[in-house]
Amino acid sequence: MGQLMGQRILRLVLAGVLLGGLGLVTWKLMDRLGQDDDASGPGGAGARPPAPVEVGAVRVGTIVDRRTFSGTLEALASFVVAPKIGGRIKKLAVDVGDPVRRGATVAWLDDEELVQAEAQAAADLAVAQANLSASQSALHIADRELERIRTLNERGVTSETQLDMARAEQLSKSAAVEVAAAQVTRAEAMLAASRIRLGYTEVAAQWPSGDDERVVGERFVSEGTTVAANAPLFRIVELDPILAVINVVERDYGRLANGQHATFVTDALPGVPIEGRVVRVAPIFRETTRQARVEISIENKGQRLKPGMFVRATTALAEVANATIVPQAALTKRGDQVGIFVVVEEPLTVRWCPVAAGIREGGDVQVTAVRDPHPEAPPPPAITGRVVTLGHELVSDGAPISIPTRGGTDGDGAASAPAARGVE
Repeated sequence: MGQLMGQRILRLVLAGVLLGGLGLVTWKLMDRLGQDDDASGPGGAGARPPAPVEVGAVRVGTIVDRRTFSGTLEALASFVVAPKIGGRIKKLAVDVGDPVRRGATVAWLDDEELVQAEAQAAADLAVAQANLSASQSALHIADRELERIRTLNERGVTSETQLDMARAEQLSKSAAVEVAAAQVTRAEAMLAASRIRLGYTEVAAQWPSGDDERVVGERFVSEGTTVAANAPLFRIVELDPILAVINVVERDYGRLANGQHATFVTDALPGVPIEGRVVRVAPIFRETTRQARVEISIENKGQRLKPGMFVRATTALAEVANATIVPQAALTKRGDQVGIFVVVEEPLTVRWCPVAAGIREGGDVQVTAVRDPHPEAPPPPAITGRVVTLGHELVSDGAPISIPTRGGTDGDGAASAPAARGVE
């Protein structure tokens, strides 16, 4: 029993010693924290050092809102050559890539049957003309007979019945002449039609307007192929100028207009700038994509650009002169406000300035100081000098800063401390 009581007393003593030590440590820590708080006040020996930041220059100039669109090249005009009649292709005069003059023959169809049809029509015409000649001769005889009977009737030698019969014969022969003349007209028409059909065996590239010379873009058939009427043989395209077709959304649609200039780049011609201008802006949007078609004309003298190539078009949608321009990295947020920290040189501190961002170009952005909505508030000070581009999270309005040197030169050095990125 005595041994157990001794163990309990020993445990109580050890617990008391441990609690006392913890209390002493806690008191020392609280005392130290109180000293630190006193020293961190204004002018204290432990005052927080200026925050290291990186800065950029504010400038005034012209800024342009440029937008880049992806598009595809298309031929300015495309004409499909097709025969007006069916038949077997006997010969092709051109192939893909060949130049073609307007009206030139590009293919011939087999014409043996049509040659025979023309000969038949010519023979039919000759028969009709012979029948007409015979009918005219018979009419001439009937006219003379009628005149003879009429003279004899006046002398009382022939009767009225004989005169009537002569008149009927003359009328019959006259009608026969008219029928023969109609047959000649029909035979002439048949011969003309057969000659026209025979002419269709020579297929010509006869596009209605544009340049007199174009290029064969596609060939759809080969020699010996039998084709139907109006079956495509070639696609002939006009490549100078050539069209770049881009599709724009509603946000950019209102800032594009005919005559607007654009600069193109294409992987087929790396490093070669290409100039063009807007020639057509579609008045409607496609319901499926909510985009509108815009066509841009490009000179293509050497025909280096081809339909189907992928291009990137850059055009200026807006331009502002005498704009206040800062690096985009200077934009940051405080609460629900977007703004910048402007460097105050003496003493080296920062001033918080809420701004409205405008046109962005490259790594720069146009800014306008936001005025306090209170009616008696003074206008915001001008944005000049330098602005913080890195280290926004380390500063607040009026906070002191330091601008670390780079290469021994005081200025826009990079901060060695972690820094916040600007608002994109």
